[in-house]
Amino acid sequence: MKKRQLKLTVALCLAAALAVGAALAWLVSSIRRSEVSVEVDQRINVTPQQIASIKDIGEWEFLSVACEELADTVRRGFFTDDHLVRIYYGTLRLGINMHQVEPGWIVARGDSIVVQLPPVGLLDRDFIDEARTKSFYESGHWSGADREALYRKAYRQMTVHGLTPQNLETARQNGEAQFQKMMKAMGYQKVTISWQQ
Repeated sequence: MKKRQLKLTVALCLAAALAVGAALAWLVSSIRRSEVSVEVDQRINVTPQQIASIKDIGEWEFLSVACEELADTVRRGFFTDDHLVRIYYGTLRLGINMHQVEPGWIVARGDSIVVQLPPVGLLDRDFIDEARTKSFYESGHWSGADREALYRKAYRQMTVHGLTPQNLETARQNGEAQFQKMMKAMGYQKVTISWQQ
């Protein structure tokens, strides 16, 4: 009876040892087969905070045009003519107002982004520097209304000479370059810029 118990005990110990060995072998093989992988999400998303911070820039200047205009007026008299000649200086700032963007003005897909900007225009309508205005020649008596009319004439001349199609196109190109650079710094590879009409 003792021999039988001994055989049973030995058999149970052997079975337990085999079970433990099999479990250890399975555990070792599963550790060898398991892999650790790290995946990088290549998608870039423009957050609402980023869009809001770009819009909050407000006015974005792309080109400034310094102007100098000579404006004159003549009042014919019976014996002599009165002359008023003044030199006006101003700086026209061309750019965009980010508060004019339309809904959906920026759309990102993967590594591509499409940006639609408002039209380039004059940012500041009060561009004549009156402190630098010089009276070049003046004869006769001129009223404040006469001087105001001459100011408006110089203003129109500066607008015509400063807001040329070439200057507006240069401002657009500068704007595209700045937005391309900013979007590429944010991680976008393909940047498309268009302009609202």
